[in-house]
Amino acid sequence: MLPTTLDEAVAALSAVPAAVPVAGGTDLMTGVNAGHLRPAALVGLGRISEIRGWQYLDGEALLGAGLTHARMGRPDFAALIPALAASARAAGPPQIRNAGTLGGNVVSAHPTGDTLPVLAALEATLVVAGPEGARREIPVSHLLASVDMLRPSEVVGHVRVPLLHAPQTFLKATGRTGPGRAMASVAVVLDPVQRGVRCAVGAVAPMPLRPLEAERWIASLIDWDGQRGLAPEALAAFGDYVAMACIPDPAPSEEGGEAPALPPAAFHLRRTVATLARRGLGRALA
Repeated sequence: MLPTTLDEAVAALSAVPAAVPVAGGTDLMTGVNAGHLRPAALVGLGRISEIRGWQYLDGEALLGAGLTHARMGRPDFAALIPALAASARAAGPPQIRNAGTLGGNVVSAHPTGDTLPVLAALEATLVVAGPEGARREIPVSHLLASVDMLRPSEVVGHVRVPLLHAPQTFLKATGRTGPGRAMASVAVVLDPVQRGVRCAVGAVAPMPLRPLEAERWIASLIDWDGQRGLAPEALAAFGDYVAMACIPDPAPSEEGGEAPALPPAAFHLRRTVATLARRGLGRALA
């Protein structure tokens, strides 16, 4: 089935409840090829032109869920939402970036999805199409945390992102040289209007993590009316704060005594997160 509008896609899914919507198919086909998924039918979203672009609405960008990573990585999009463009450029080799879509990255909700920590830091919202022309909005973080899930026949049509017009960064570490799945990723977004710092850490947990206390602490140290620079010691402390919040020390045993040591792999991951957070904030403030 190849609908040309969101409402046609919803109708197709309503007619065949076991059908699965597919855009780029990068995650879906991986599951199919591995024998983990056997969809009864597919509803292709590739011909729905309304979800392949973006528009400006009252200080926000309404991004089509069908935007590919390759399209988001271009300079004109990078001028709009730099961190999201950086995450899109990091999303694997060219064949993946050319096929994979923003909406697919969100709905698949794979922990290593590169756009997810950026959307969490930007506090983005999904615009979902449902039966009989219904539209509703879900915070991206709610979907990723399974607080509010897609209902039968619903399709993600757009992603609403606030335009902060402020520095923002995305950094990721992989286990090998070149583009690949993230071992850890960090998005840092400055919000000068609210005088806040938003940080989200990806790939270390089933969903992006927001170290809210670390955000508030570092925001209180920034001279928002001046140069906004921070001493290297403050940047390093922020990185450590973020890493400890996302990868805490093991809890003591019920019998008491000292807490067990952090396993070497987790310790290395914590150091990686600290480095990414420190560098991300440093670049945003530069």
